[in-house]
Amino acid sequence: MDKLVIRGGSPLLGTVRISGAKNAALPCMAAALLTADEVTLENIPQVRDLETTRRLLAAMGAEVELGYGRAHHRTTIQCGKLVSPEASYELVKTMRASTLVLGPLVARCGRARVSLPGGCAIGARPIDLHIKGLERLGVKITHDHGYVEATTDRLRGAEIVFDKITVTGTEDLLMAATLADGDTVLQNCAREPEVADLADLLNKMGAKIHGAGSSTIHVKGVGKLHGAKHRIIPDRIEAGTFLIAGALTGGDVKVSGCDPAHLTSLLQKLQEAGVKTTHTVDAIRVMGDKPLQAADVDTEEYPGFPTDMQAQYMALATQADGTSIVTENIFENRFMHAQELVRMGASIKIEGRRAIVRGKTPLSAAAVLASDLRASASLVLAALVADGETIIDRVYHIDRGYEHIEEKLKGLGAEIRRMGEIFPRKAAAPSIGS
Repeated sequence: MDKLVIRGGSPLLGTVRISGAKNAALPCMAAALLTADEVTLENIPQVRDLETTRRLLAAMGAEVELGYGRAHHRTTIQCGKLVSPEASYELVKTMRASTLVLGPLVARCGRARVSLPGGCAIGARPIDLHIKGLERLGVKITHDHGYVEATTDRLRGAEIVFDKITVTGTEDLLMAATLADGDTVLQNCAREPEVADLADLLNKMGAKIHGAGSSTIHVKGVGKLHGAKHRIIPDRIEAGTFLIAGALTGGDVKVSGCDPAHLTSLLQKLQEAGVKTTHTVDAIRVMGDKPLQAADVDTEEYPGFPTDMQAQYMALATQADGTSIVTENIFENRFMHAQELVRMGASIKIEGRRAIVRGKTPLSAAAVLASDLRASASLVLAALVADGETIIDRVYHIDRGYEHIEEKLKGLGAEIRRMGEIFPRKAAAPSIGS
């Protein structure tokens, strides 16, 4: 099991290029299930969750071709014949976004069997909102030994109001509605850029979608979708992580290939914390030459402060003068990184959905454990300013969503390396009598 070893104390300097958004690529790959034609996706990040999705589609009968050489960030998917509209537990247990195949499968095949997902330990992400919406579209849902089984003769357009804002629920029903008879109106939708990116691909495939990126989306069902070529948007969470890394280390970093319009709430919070930033149409420069100041954060649905940046911001708050209150409003149980930061010297007190962070506290190296994707990013950030060499275990979490993070940090001057097991595994004890 790989580990990252980081020696702190070096300011990050230089330029880093942002990869495509994992959370946009996943639903776009699922959308390829809606047509028998070829779908080509560009700017695909090389991360573990995308590899899982490739295997999942291939298991259903899809032909998934990976780019090589200069085209290694491109994938071509052709779902000519789906021999098995099923997502097995073995394939989806590490990835919650697997539920995204439910809507496309039932729309294309009239049936689907999808395992309830696993993934990282940051609280419940209930699938009930997906199910209620699909039932409104005329799908019969049953549950069988941890699987959701969906069947329908034909999807029918409907008006659907989400009980609460859900990104994957919005994306799942948006895909299903493209092939439904008649019109569908989705209300209280997620407004994330990744939802708008999916709608952009679907419209290129022949769908008729209006309003994606707003709270109300109108879908006029069509009889068939065709192939398309689409470029995935930049990863705003990766961009935000590197912005905080530059500010935290007192560095000077240009984050290129990103979309500043997707990062407004984070940029405003960084400004409040005393961080200087400038930006162009596709790049942001962060300068960490001033002392950090405490600033409270409340996570909200987009365009509010993203829950996926909460852990990274907490690492920043440990080095800010004063007390910051971080309130998590999206997921319960998403403060698992706090105890690891405390092991490194941070002063953090958890009170329900609030974390009270008192800074500035010197951090020192420790052996720490990554519990989920964004928690692992916060530990990397803390290690960059800690005294000594920090060892971060279970970095497979970070590989789910960050492409070659150690190479990108090395390019900015960080002292970081990846290593396997420190000691070889012990041989099994000989059995008695052998």
